[in-house]
Amino acid sequence: MEERREVVERRGVPSGPDVVATDVVTPEPAARVAVDQQRVVHYDPYAERRGTAAKLVQLVWLVFGIVEALIAIRFVLKLLGANQNADFARLVDGVTAPLVAPFVGLFGTPRLGGSVLEPQALVALVVYLLVAWVLAKLVWLLAGETRSAVTTSASTVERVD
Repeated sequence: MEERREVVERRGVPSGPDVVATDVVTPEPAARVAVDQQRVVHYDPYAERRGTAAKLVQLVWLVFGIVEALIAIRFVLKLLGANQNADFARLVDGVTAPLVAPFVGLFGTPRLGGSVLEPQALVALVVYLLVAWVLAKLVWLLAGETRSAVTTSASTVERVD
């Protein structure tokens, strides 16, 4: 019968290396007990760089997520015929106008009563999503780190009762 225990310790700074210790105990029947103990230590010197790259990728997605949300709100407000004199509608329209401007004129803008269908806003949503994906991948390629390191040490202890 074998007993395994694993302990994970975080040393020092939050982004510092993890130390994982695995102890394997194999008792023999009768009075003689042999204990095999193996200690494996994982240390990753590239963890901090990977963490920084992950934060930068999250920042890219956050910025473009906000842009996408604002354009989607603009699309819905215009589609539902929101009052363009309302402060919130003016704010959203003012913030998103420069973002949608490169796509104005691609399509006509159908109107029905107070509702406006803005296909250029839908195109802007798709284009900014693709730009965000490309930037996130580029940040990861330039700042990310795929290497890692592991250090292992093992020892055997025998005890006779």
